[in-house]
Amino acid sequence: MHRNSFNMYSILRRLLFALEPERAHHFTMETLKTIYKLPFGETILKTTFLTSDFQPFEWKGLNFRHPVGLAAGFDKDGKYLYPLASLGFSFIEVGTVTPLPQPGNDKPRLFRLPADKALINRMGFNNEGAQSLAARLKQGKPRNLIIGGNIGKNKITPNEEALRDYIACFEALHAQVDYFTINVSSPNTPGLRSLQDKKPLEEIITHLRKHPMQSTTYRPVLLKIAPDLTDEQIDDIAEVCANTSLDGIVATNTTISREGLKTSKNQVESMGSGGLSGLPIQKISDIVLGKIAKKISSDTLLIGVGGIFTAEDVRRKLDLGARLVQVYTGFVYEGPQMVQRIVKNLSKK
Repeated sequence: MHRNSFNMYSILRRLLFALEPERAHHFTMETLKTIYKLPFGETILKTTFLTSDFQPFEWKGLNFRHPVGLAAGFDKDGKYLYPLASLGFSFIEVGTVTPLPQPGNDKPRLFRLPADKALINRMGFNNEGAQSLAARLKQGKPRNLIIGGNIGKNKITPNEEALRDYIACFEALHAQVDYFTINVSSPNTPGLRSLQDKKPLEEIITHLRKHPMQSTTYRPVLLKIAPDLTDEQIDDIAEVCANTSLDGIVATNTTISREGLKTSKNQVESMGSGGLSGLPIQKISDIVLGKIAKKISSDTLLIGVGGIFTAEDVRRKLDLGARLVQVYTGFVYEGPQMVQRIVKNLSKK
């Protein structure tokens, strides 16, 4: 069953990889959505991709069935939560979403590096806006699925006014998501990463954690950090974490580095700018995760992201201090049974 399923996806992946990456993504997700809507479609998906039992992890009133979630960017507008939940994810982060809808950067903006099991993207926070996402989530959400809201600022918003955008997204989504992740680490919005500096970062975190909405129902606030941070910047993040009582850190986003790739330099250069994800960022993501874990309180939740393809990759992130992990590029390359394989192998330990 496992080998046949793997071979089937290997064949399907060849067909999908013949398509332009962004088109292949939408085609795949729409196909899953169509299957889900068929009579017994949900049952078919759950029967085929059902995950095994795992010791649940409870954190701040949220019950994660197992450690494996889906990173932000895969389902920006929350259109595919039901079929994705059927594939076994215990939590899904929607977004990155901005207050106003925006088309993102010009196409092409997503590229595959099959030799490296990697992707380069410069999507640029393309999304339908926070209000649209909130309305969609209000219509219904999968049971037992934890949903995180990854929030950012619009490209046209100057950094001096960025706080306004984060608050707007927070207010729009507060009733519909289980936690928030502040995205100031994407390399694809000009100037965004400068918001990782101590002063603007503390301002954003403090305003969201102490927002009046939090007095009735508290939504944990996490921060997604870049893998390209210096030791001094990691120290600053740790200090911000302590000063603001930040609830958690997602480590890490994509990298701007192009070191150590098997894909030819000319081919990589032809793809242009963007964030690199997948197997090549495994090491640097692990390094940042390990460093930040040693500098923050044990009460602060760490979510490990970057280069996860197998249960061994997950175990390594957990050993470094993460309590949960998120996948993205590995899911593209490994296919819909990835979650099932990882969780089953984790539970064998």
